[in-house]
Amino acid sequence: MKDIPRIGRQAGDDKKAEPLPKGKLREVVTYLEMRASPKRMLVPPTGRKVALMRAEQPTVHFYRYLYNTVGEPWLWWDRRAMGDSALAEVIQDPLVEIYVLYAQGVPAGFAELDRREDDEIELAYFGLLPEFIGSGLGRYFMTWAVDAAWHHEPDRLWVHTCNFDHPTALSVYQRAGFVAYDQATQLIDDPRAKGIIPASVRTPEERQTDG
Repeated sequence: MKDIPRIGRQAGDDKKAEPLPKGKLREVVTYLEMRASPKRMLVPPTGRKVALMRAEQPTVHFYRYLYNTVGEPWLWWDRRAMGDSALAEVIQDPLVEIYVLYAQGVPAGFAELDRREDDEIELAYFGLLPEFIGSGLGRYFMTWAVDAAWHHEPDRLWVHTCNFDHPTALSVYQRAGFVAYDQATQLIDDPRAKGIIPASVRTPEERQTDG
């Protein structure tokens, strides 16, 4: 098992990173899993009217709204690069479950459970719309999504996060019961250089540098 950074410590802090080639980003991906359903209560949020609903056979347009709005600040680009037909094939698969969190009647976030592999489930995507980050809904929604996955009784539930995600993403997954088991570093093409993500979007590291 590779060394996994402690909460609050960024991968690469131990040594100075080498300069990146033009148009490239250094992506550090941490993989986490849980092998048993956590034993805790689901506590509904107070002071908000919330609802959770599965988007069955979601339209590509609606999915792109969720994915792009939730993921743009964190450089989620994979699904943006997919054509409509290829994307529809994934999100409309009966073994891919997309749940939408609503607050006061409007979408506040979404979670995607991928059950296409036998005996395991991937929490493929999870996040809140920017307006709802810090509202207290994230912990509730994460607990609900984990419970929904374990309802299918898989051998394991897994997720991955990276250094472009929200700075607290890793700790959120760990508090939910996930345990880090592997980490990989690679150079990827900067999706902003390809026009997949707006050039104005900054990575968490760039935001720190910008002050």
